[in-house]
Amino acid sequence: MPAVADRLRAALGDAAVSTADTDLDARSHDTWPVATVWAKLGRHPHRPDVVVRARGVDDVVTTLRIAAESGVPVTTWGLGSSVTGQPLPVAGGVVLDLSGHVSTPDLDEVDRTVRVASGVRGGDLEAWLRERGYTLNHSPQSLHRSTVGGWIATRATGQFSSRYGGIEDLVVGYQVVLADGTIADLGQRPRAAMGPDLKELFIGSEGTLGVVTEVTLKVYALAEHRIVEAFALPDVPAGLDAMRAITQSGLRPFLVRFYDRDEAAHAVPDSPVASPVLFLGHEGLTDVATAEHAAATAVVEAVGGTSMGAPPVTAWLDRRYDFSTIERRLAEPGGYAETVEVANLWSRLGPMYTDLKEQLAPLADEVLGHFSHVYEQGSSLYMILLGRAPDDAAALARLEEIWERAMKVVVAHDGEVSHHHGGGLARQPWVRQSLGNGYPVLRRLKDGLDPGHLLNPGKLGFPAGRSGA
Repeated sequence: MPAVADRLRAALGDAAVSTADTDLDARSHDTWPVATVWAKLGRHPHRPDVVVRARGVDDVVTTLRIAAESGVPVTTWGLGSSVTGQPLPVAGGVVLDLSGHVSTPDLDEVDRTVRVASGVRGGDLEAWLRERGYTLNHSPQSLHRSTVGGWIATRATGQFSSRYGGIEDLVVGYQVVLADGTIADLGQRPRAAMGPDLKELFIGSEGTLGVVTEVTLKVYALAEHRIVEAFALPDVPAGLDAMRAITQSGLRPFLVRFYDRDEAAHAVPDSPVASPVLFLGHEGLTDVATAEHAAATAVVEAVGGTSMGAPPVTAWLDRRYDFSTIERRLAEPGGYAETVEVANLWSRLGPMYTDLKEQLAPLADEVLGHFSHVYEQGSSLYMILLGRAPDDAAALARLEEIWERAMKVVVAHDGEVSHHHGGGLARQPWVRQSLGNGYPVLRRLKDGLDPGHLLNPGKLGFPAGRSGA
């Protein structure tokens, strides 16, 4: 690796390349709770040999070409906000840090698109658009901690996806650099029938097939009117019935979040609740939003829902980017916290939730559940676990057990092991089981686009072995 670091310095300049311990250690932990506990224990099991801070597309091309010629793996890094270990360099080599690859947004108000460099922080872009009367309508909890390129790489979705969709629905096109340094621009205008939609190939590929360097996204005018309301529901089956009926009736709420009784106490902290709670919201043209909300309210009331008014939802909207509950627990000696998000069809969702709740209950002090990101056929499900162990080593063991048990349950119910946080290291053992006989298709794409298996090895079921020195 010293020879490769020297080549990179000669090509990119000393300021762009680092082998300092502080920089290498900083890129060996993301915000996956397992990695957080590793850091507390002073462990760095996935540490790069060199960090490259890219300042533009040319730096990305140069880095990938040098790495390909040297047989050295490259793992792309955005802001390190992944919660499943995607950017951790399991085979060492180069970490390609794109957080400095930023640009002034290029807004097209006629076509309603915005184009930016992939290192732009989501919260910065959203603020820039709002000053001009627009919004992305993409609102992951990590909005202010993640990049637009990271959204593509992890197939991210946001809290308003029930109306606006995930990143795959919001991205118009993007630029990607392949393993050999080739640049490709992928997208459609606005739809095409010229073969497969190549834009889909790299969405969710976690940097294993190429490096995203520029993104063009849809933008929306800020909504004319918004209505939000919380409802108490009799039980979980009633809430799931309401969510399914609303979605399958063609209504398009921008917000649908349904908390089981345990998580409802956290979702509505200012007023004691003894039942599950549904957050519901509609927006758009005033007359349309008002009519849709009235129709959705009738569905909720038909299954026994009673209104709690707007304040619980407006309070949540004000704090929805807050990670402090999990961060505080992880900061405690022996503290642990984990979020496992999965998905399933409506017909299997309730039984999977019940099984997860029962199987995970012995592993934490609190096991919370909520459903969001609804579709005509099903919904995502979050399981949030909070606990305390005797020490950090015991907390690490408990986190590993949580993942093992949760994934077994989801696979047993034929569910999706990841809805939007991707696979990373957390789900690496379950990729092939999840994709089944579709996995060889992914493997052939990898072999064709990255024959040396140098891009982010050890993710999406690909081996972690190092191809070069």
